[in-house]
Amino acid sequence: MHRYRTHTCNDLRTADAGAEVRLSGWCHRIRDHGGVLFIDLRDHYGITQCVVDPDSPAFACAEKLRSEWVVKIDGTVRKRPAGTENPEMPTGLVEVYVRDIEVLGPAAELPLPVFGEQQYPEDMRLKYRFLDLRREKLHANILLRGRIVDSLRARMKAQGFCEFQTPILTASSPEGARDFLVPSRLHPGKFYALPQAPQQFKQLIMAAGFDRYFQIAPCFRDEDARADRSPGEFYQLDIEMSFVTQEDVFAAVEPVLRGVFEEFGGGRPVTPSFPRIPYAEALLKYGSDKPDLRNPLVIVDVTEEFSRDDVTFNAFKNIIKTGGVVRAIPASGAGAQPRSFFDKLNNWAKGEGAPGLGYVVFETTDGKLAGKSPIAKFLPAAAQQAIAAKANVGAGDAVFFVCDQEGKAARLAGAARLKIGNELGLSRSDVFQFCWIVDFPMYEWNEEEGKIDFSHNPFSMPNYGHDAFLALDPADKATILSLKAFQYDVVCNGVELSSGAIRNHRPDIMKKAFALAGYSEDDLEKRFGGLYRAFHYGAPPHGGIAPGIDRIVMLLAGEENLREVVLFPMNQRAEDPLMGAPSPVTPKQLRELHIRLNLPEPKA
Repeated sequence: MHRYRTHTCNDLRTADAGAEVRLSGWCHRIRDHGGVLFIDLRDHYGITQCVVDPDSPAFACAEKLRSEWVVKIDGTVRKRPAGTENPEMPTGLVEVYVRDIEVLGPAAELPLPVFGEQQYPEDMRLKYRFLDLRREKLHANILLRGRIVDSLRARMKAQGFCEFQTPILTASSPEGARDFLVPSRLHPGKFYALPQAPQQFKQLIMAAGFDRYFQIAPCFRDEDARADRSPGEFYQLDIEMSFVTQEDVFAAVEPVLRGVFEEFGGGRPVTPSFPRIPYAEALLKYGSDKPDLRNPLVIVDVTEEFSRDDVTFNAFKNIIKTGGVVRAIPASGAGAQPRSFFDKLNNWAKGEGAPGLGYVVFETTDGKLAGKSPIAKFLPAAAQQAIAAKANVGAGDAVFFVCDQEGKAARLAGAARLKIGNELGLSRSDVFQFCWIVDFPMYEWNEEEGKIDFSHNPFSMPNYGHDAFLALDPADKATILSLKAFQYDVVCNGVELSSGAIRNHRPDIMKKAFALAGYSEDDLEKRFGGLYRAFHYGAPPHGGIAPGIDRIVMLLAGEENLREVVLFPMNQRAEDPLMGAPSPVTPKQLRELHIRLNLPEPKA
C-alpha cells in the first residue's frame, strides 16, 4: 500500500464498499454526533466523509484533531446508512470507517477559517493566501484558470499559431504606463525594465519571418490597482500575425474567445458574431468605448431639439451656446415608477459631480403623447414628440437628460445608462455580449502640453492613404485630429479584454506618424530603434491583439475583482503581505548595484 494514499478524496463510490483504503488530506470539518466523530477529509480533488466511533482504535487520536490538521487515514469503505446520503457530493453515498490515523501536519489556530465563504479583510486574506486558496470557491477559480489557459493554448495551436517566449529583462519604454526597473550590476547606472507587454518583440518576430505567434505572456506595469486591473503584473494571450488585414485578425480571434466562453460559460449564450461599433458611435450610443451590450438602452443626441427657438429651458440652452451637447437616455417602463425613483437618480447624478439629471415622463393625453416633469413646461409639444421619436419611447416610458461639454456628457450619460438599466431590471446577467470597437482616432489634442499626441497606440497603421498621409502638413491640425487608425478593442459585458491594431510596418510612414506627434527621427531611433531599424530591412504587413487572461477568467468565474482569480495577487497598495514585498535590501546589495538611496522626507 502506498505510504500516503490509495485513493484521492474524490475517488470512492459504492462499488468500493468493503475495500481497505488509505486517504490523506486536511480535516475540513469535524463533527461530534453523540460521541461518534465525523471527519470531512479534503484534498485537492474533493471530500470524503470518515467515521470514527469509540470502538475504533483511532478514536483517541481523532479526539485531538482540529480543523486543517493534515492526516493519513486507514479504513474500510462502506455505504452510508439510509437517509444520511448526500447526493450533492461525488462521494456522498459512501464513508470510510476509520481504524488508524496518523497526524502528518498539525495546524495552529487558524487566522481565518477554510470551511465556508466568510468575508475577511483583503490584507488578512493576502497575508494568509495559502489558507485562502484552500477555500472551495477560490480553489475552484484557480483550477478554472488553468483549464481556460489550456483551452486557449489548444485553440491557438489548432489555428496554426506557434508559441514563443519573449525576454523578461528588456529596455525601458517611454510610452504607456510606468516601467518596473531592474538595476544592472555589470553596467553601473543602467537599468533593465520588465516588459509592459511583448509589443516590440512580437513585431520583431514578424519581421524575422515567423507567421503566427502567440504567448501566455506576463506583463508588468507600475500602475495603481483597480478591480479589473492587478497592480504589478498580469497575463495576456499575446497574438501577432503576418500578411493580415483587420478582418483577418477578427476572424482568428473571435472563434478562440467565443469557444472558450462557450466551453466554460455554464451554458450562458455567447454573441454568435461580434458586432463592429465605431469608436465615435460607441461614445454617442453607450457613453463609453467599452459598452455593456447586456443593457438594451441606447443614448441619443437631442441637442438640436433643445436648441429650438420655442424651447425655453435656458439651463441647457446656455451650455449648448458654449459648445455643449444634450444626451437623452431612454428608460423603458419608468413612467410607472414613483417620484422617489426620479429623485434617487437625480441625487445619484449630483454625487457624480453633475448638477442633476433632468427627465420627462411620457403619457397619452387626449390621444397624443405628452410629457410631464419639472422641465416639461419648458418644452413645447412638438419638441417633446421629436425627443420621444428620436429616443424611441412611448407612453409609460421616460427620458433622462444630460447636458455638458461632449466628453463629460458622454461619461455621465454612459454611467446613467448603466444605472437606469440596472434600477429598472432591464440589463441581462445571463449572457456574454461581445463587440469590437473600431476606428479609434489616431491622434488627440493634449491640452496640458498644447500639442498633438497619439491617442491609443503609436505603432498603429493610419487608416488613410499612404501617399496622402506622407503629404500631410503638420500645421493642418484639423485633418490630423480627424485621422482614424487601424486600432480595435474587444469588449465583453462592459469589460475591455484587449486592444489591438494593424501595425505601422513602413519606416517612412512610422517616421511621419511620429513627426506629426512632435517626435524627431532621432527620438524615434532612441526610443524604438530596434523596431524602426528592423522595418528598413523588409517587414511584412502585420497585426495582432492581446486579450487579458485575468479578465477572461474573472468574467467566466462570475467575479468582480481580479484578486479572486489570481494565485498570489498584491493588495491595493502594490504590496504582497505574504512575502513581504517590496522589501528593503542590504547595504551590500546596494553597493554591488552602485545605487545610493535618496528617500523622501517622512511625512509629518
